[in-house]
Amino acid sequence: MRLLTRLDSRDERVRHKLVESLYQQPTSLAMGAASGMAISAIAAQVTRSPIITGAAVVLWVVAIARVIMSFWVARWHMRQDARTLELLYEIGAFSFAFMSGLVGALTVLKQSGASIQLLTVSFALAYGVGIAARNAGRPLIAIGQLLLCILPMIITCLIVGSLTLLIFAMTLMFLIIAMASITLNVFNVLKEQITAAETSAKMADKMRDLARTDVVTGLANRAGLNHDLVEKLMNLPKDEKLALYWLDLDKFKEVNDTLGHPVGDRVLAEVAQRLKGQAPLEATVARFGGDEFIIACRIEDREQCEKLAGDILEDICRPFRIDGERIESGASVGVAVLPDDGADIDTLMQSADLALYHAKVNGRNQVCFFAASMTRELVRKKEIEAELRAALARDELSIFFQPIVDLETGRIRTFEALVRWFHPEKGELRPDEFIPVAEETGVIITLGNWITAQAARACAQWPEDVTVAVNLSPLQIRASGAALGILQALREANLSPSRLELEVTESLFLDDNQNTARFIKELSEQGVRFALDDFGTGYSSLGYINKFPFKKIKVDRSFVSGPNIGVKSDAIIRAVAEMGSTLEMDIVAEGLETIDQVRAVREAGCTLGQGYYFSRAVPDYLAAMLLAQERNEDDSDGFAQRLTG
Repeated sequence: MRLLTRLDSRDERVRHKLVESLYQQPTSLAMGAASGMAISAIAAQVTRSPIITGAAVVLWVVAIARVIMSFWVARWHMRQDARTLELLYEIGAFSFAFMSGLVGALTVLKQSGASIQLLTVSFALAYGVGIAARNAGRPLIAIGQLLLCILPMIITCLIVGSLTLLIFAMTLMFLIIAMASITLNVFNVLKEQITAAETSAKMADKMRDLARTDVVTGLANRAGLNHDLVEKLMNLPKDEKLALYWLDLDKFKEVNDTLGHPVGDRVLAEVAQRLKGQAPLEATVARFGGDEFIIACRIEDREQCEKLAGDILEDICRPFRIDGERIESGASVGVAVLPDDGADIDTLMQSADLALYHAKVNGRNQVCFFAASMTRELVRKKEIEAELRAALARDELSIFFQPIVDLETGRIRTFEALVRWFHPEKGELRPDEFIPVAEETGVIITLGNWITAQAARACAQWPEDVTVAVNLSPLQIRASGAALGILQALREANLSPSRLELEVTESLFLDDNQNTARFIKELSEQGVRFALDDFGTGYSSLGYINKFPFKKIKVDRSFVSGPNIGVKSDAIIRAVAEMGSTLEMDIVAEGLETIDQVRAVREAGCTLGQGYYFSRAVPDYLAAMLLAQERNEDDSDGFAQRLTG
């Protein structure tokens, strides 16, 4: 009993889970009730005994009431407290178990026919044993039902007193002991499993909270901010607005540089506390990264939004006192309001970020609200232009190489040089973010020459049958002395001109000027190869294919893995491949991601392939490793088998 009492004092949530197991699958309870009702009715009909009939009637009433109650609770009231659910179940369970055992005992006591005794006693035993396993989640109930089913028959056997029934009574006692032990073992297993599940759930919640929390300030981090913003947007009343305050501390870098990062972290923590003190209770306060913070909260009108912004700035501008040091650090604040300044979270954050930028460029230590006149695109371009020039000076750019593979042998024929920019604060910036800006501002000339020089140096370390491909911008080609700059890069790298491939797009030939023709002619005479990139996406013309010495045509990825691939795109690839074969040019299929795509373009006549199926763009040392591995392992047979397999 001490064991049962100790087990019964477990955590309420675990207890509720175990009690819920009693109500699971109420259909099985209904089947048991129906069997008991049928057997008791047969016993009453055959014996014609008033007492057995009375017991059968009571069993019927209990069974029907119990089934109704089980379905009712399982469907609508499962969230009641555990004790109430348990009490409701106990009343029906104990009553039905006792009546089942009583009917069996009465048939033995009245010395009814052997078949009736066998039928009722067997049902009582089967029900008691079965329910002990089914209700093991609450061992007191399970063992109680077992006792109520079997004890009436034990007492009857002792009253009758025949040797056979006495032995039967002893057997039933052993059965009770055995089933009680089994029930407790099952209960322990269930409890351990539920407890483990509860522990895992709590740990998962804790890990989720940690993943959404900034370790320095205790505020939400970016992940936590994104989650809260979505929740706030979904629950935003129609008559209210969502304000986003984006803060950037002024002169915080000086604090880190002069006083150290530990002091800087304490300043960030103090800023977090001040922001939490100013923000409304339901607001989300987050550290976005570095010395940037974001507050998101509901507002009723513009006046409330402006007042909160002023209070925030005033509080942040108060001096900090850290280890006796007086630290003064203002802040720039950008504010945007949903839906006025953006219909969704992304647009709202872009608007607030742009407002913050204007607050900083206008003198810092001020609040700036987003306005439609702010042209983020222009500001971004100027920012990228300045940072790109600085990145070239600080050597922040890197060259990655993506292999172009021979579709017949599987061997690497060329590496395409691709520029990557890993910004020390913003992380990796995509080429489509800074290349267009570089072209519009003229930085592409300096950038292009640098890429060519880096690619030539890397290629000089590779086997002589491997070439390198470099994309050229039309602006770079038209620049004065462009050809001489490329030849100079080849001489400095000690690389044969025949191992350099310059990729140009069809847009280059829209303005068919003499500079373009002179550039291509001068370099091709020195042995530099030219490839036509993104063929089929621009103003395609066979005239310039015939006019200029192209050695390679690259079929754009949209014909290989785009959303509109099909019979037409396949026909275009075949036509281009046939033309390339006739003109003795290599045809490169871009964007290959699957073996099926590789097989398709190879069957269409393409000679070379490029895409993630073979490799992503990798640094120069990994490119060298790929080549070394390829030279050590002749995998041409394996590649052919994959294509034909």
